[in-house]
Amino acid sequence: MAKILVIRFSALGDVAMTIPVIASFANKFPEHQITILSRSSFSPLLDISLPCNVKLKGVDLKNNYKGIKGITKLYKELKNEHFDFVADLHDVLRSKYLCFLFWLNGYKTAHIDKDRKGKKELARYKGKRLVQLKSSFERYQDVFKKLGFEFDLSFESIITDTVIASFLNCEAYQKRENEKWIGIAPFAAHKGKIYPIEKQEEVIRQLSKDSNIHIFLFGGGIQEKEIFNKWENMGGNITSMAGKLSLDKEVLFMNKLDVMISMDSGNMHLASLVNTPVVSIWGATHPFAGFMGWNQPYSNAIQIDMQCRPCSIFGNKPCIYGDYRCMSSIPEKMIVEKVNSIIYK
Repeated sequence: MAKILVIRFSALGDVAMTIPVIASFANKFPEHQITILSRSSFSPLLDISLPCNVKLKGVDLKNNYKGIKGITKLYKELKNEHFDFVADLHDVLRSKYLCFLFWLNGYKTAHIDKDRKGKKELARYKGKRLVQLKSSFERYQDVFKKLGFEFDLSFESIITDTVIASFLNCEAYQKRENEKWIGIAPFAAHKGKIYPIEKQEEVIRQLSKDSNIHIFLFGGGIQEKEIFNKWENMGGNITSMAGKLSLDKEVLFMNKLDVMISMDSGNMHLASLVNTPVVSIWGATHPFAGFMGWNQPYSNAIQIDMQCRPCSIFGNKPCIYGDYRCMSSIPEKMIVEKVNSIIYK
């Protein structure tokens, strides 16, 4: 039996993208023990997503393991668990330093190749090289291959009979016969990844005209809840899910959706983990960077071809024109028609 430490901090969506790879690895090698080093808050998602030979070690980098001293302290704690391999799926300063300490003391380590050069060429304005880069799933898989583990990406969904049996059966959300459920996750971390709110509202207005459709809104911030409350008042078939379910229950609820409309954000990846079709909307970012949801077809990606896009890999750069036309130019009709083509196919 080997013990493997897998490092992946960062946001929920990034961690969610590791699940298909780690699950595939864990199922291929059930004799090995995998420990994921990440945020404690992700425990509910990882607990329902991964096989029994995978566990989470939650850490608070901001308070308990801050800076070089904090990471050194973390290393001293981790070395007592006698890992055989260390897989760095993040490759940032903190994970690099932690891996260096393991390597310095004789551990076999490997880190993700983020292809920063290729992504820079993809996002630059002049001389843009618009080509499909490796997906994050492939890059994560490559890290394990560097450590000597060959396996296929066999993951399909976190939904199993055991998982469903543990899901709270809420009678308030029972689907009527012939009813179509549409999830909408309208927000993201950066403006360059958000479809304009007024245009999203029009999409909801058009879709909610269909009496067979029920729309569920996903998000959790204070400002988001205020917008959701306004949208709920547009019709009785619009329901905000903000704050109503825990993370694991919310992800399992997404399995009941016929389709999810999402930005290039964490909810795209969460819905993908339960095999729900996602109509993803792309502005400053682009699917070619390798961040599409697991097993999501490119035909479901909504985007407008523009010479300037993608201008950013993560959507955090300001628009050079100031108006984020990559998003505002997308017609509401394009999204509505794509959704209808999925739910009424």
